[in-house]
Amino acid sequence: MASTETKAAAKADDLAGLEAGLDALDAVQVRRTPVREVLLKKVLPPLTAVALVIVVWQALVTAKVTDEGSLPSPSAVWDSVSDMWLAGTLLEVVWTSVSRGLLGFLLALAIGTPLGLLVARVKFVRAAIGPILSGLQSLPSVAWVPPAVIWLGLNNSMMYAVILLGAVPSIANGLVSGVDQVSPLYLRAGRTLGATGLKGTWHIVMPAALPGYLAGLKQGWAFSWRSLMAAEIIASSPDLGLGLGQLLENGRNNSDMPGVFLAILLILIVGIAIDLLIFSPLERSVLRSRGLLVKN
Repeated sequence: MASTETKAAAKADDLAGLEAGLDALDAVQVRRTPVREVLLKKVLPPLTAVALVIVVWQALVTAKVTDEGSLPSPSAVWDSVSDMWLAGTLLEVVWTSVSRGLLGFLLALAIGTPLGLLVARVKFVRAAIGPILSGLQSLPSVAWVPPAVIWLGLNNSMMYAVILLGAVPSIANGLVSGVDQVSPLYLRAGRTLGATGLKGTWHIVMPAALPGYLAGLKQGWAFSWRSLMAAEIIASSPDLGLGLGQLLENGRNNSDMPGVFLAILLILIVGIAIDLLIFSPLERSVLRSRGLLVKN
């Protein structure tokens, strides 16, 4: 009898220890990150990198590695920024391209998502158009600009067509990859609970495929932005307004290297800003919801 009570007590102690351990794992200490820590870890490293690039850039100009007509000084590029700002055209040029890029990306998202689900879930559709999507993803977006101009003319419809042709395959293939990585156990559990058809797709497939889908969205945005820049550079027209691609092409035509460098820097800054403001927070949220990223 005493032996039985001892075993029961030991088992109770083991369960209590296990419960305490699980509680300790769940008890994640959440604290507000000090401003100084944010500045040191998040702000200072990229600012240091930018400062280093500017220093090296100025050193190359000072050493006269090449003539200033080929490599303008940082101050000359800054003068171009100041001129456009004072003229009131800087933000207008940036917004022209950003608005086109975001709208084109949203259209690609609306088309690429159902297409990706269809390819991922229907074997005949995958066999028929899966290789075509992969081929389209590897095709340079600039190749679509000449036929789009011929078909649609020099207008915004042509711009959006090039964006769609560049971004839709990436978004669809990203979703297909995400769905392929969903564990069959999830699908069987969903069917057991009655989550079939559209309900199963919404509640089981899409949440499980979210990491791959998000990677496809990031790549889709990159293709959207590159496609738009290619279209704006090649299909430059006053009727289309002045975007970043047109700004770059105008600088080349006028042999204005500070203007060319300004356009390149603005294109780069917009790409980085979209990633930091939209996709990085989404990625952190998805990782945190799966316990892969602890908020501290």
